Amino acid sequence: MERAASAFGKLLEALALLGCAVILLMTLMICADVLLRNVRVIPGVYGIAWANEVSEAMLYLVTMLTAPWLLRQGQHIRVDIVLRAVPPRLGWVFEWISDTLGLVCCLMIAWYGARAVLASFNAGSMSIKTLVTPEWWMLTPLPIAFLLLAIEMGFRMRRLSLGARAPRDDAVSTG
Repeated sequence: MERAASAFGKLLEALALLGCAVILLMTLMICADVLLRNVRVIPGVYGIAWANEVSEAMLYLVTMLTAPWLLRQGQHIRVDIVLRAVPPRLGWVFEWISDTLGLVCCLMIAWYGARAVLASFNAGSMSIKTLVTPEWWMLTPLPIAFLLLAIEMGFRMRRLSLGARAPRDDAVSTG
């Protein structure tokens, strides 16, 4: 199991690095768009028409690529004031409840997301903006990311079962 957890962690790290690369590309694209709109570097070219649309898609993609890694690092938003106010054993039980709810939610979103991708693909739905693309291209990262989040929830639950009977110490806001 440790091997699987380690391999999964490396996958999430690779996806997070890919997310960083997408941010770099988005930054370069936006800079090029602004430059081309304000400085006539190339005659007849006044910006990159599709830059806003693609940058929106890139922001979504970065979120989907990095969310599982952030969960693994304990860097998701977490309100733990109650966990620190109750006895450690009860806090540990609350962690289990939170992880169980998180697992169920992630699996449901992955399931319904996959159904939406399949429905969009089968219908041949297109997104028509500046660019015309199949709608399922934009929908596909969602079920994949939530499946990865569900898997990480499983690993979190395993770590919780092997650890001390107290709330986690990751991303603690009070001490």
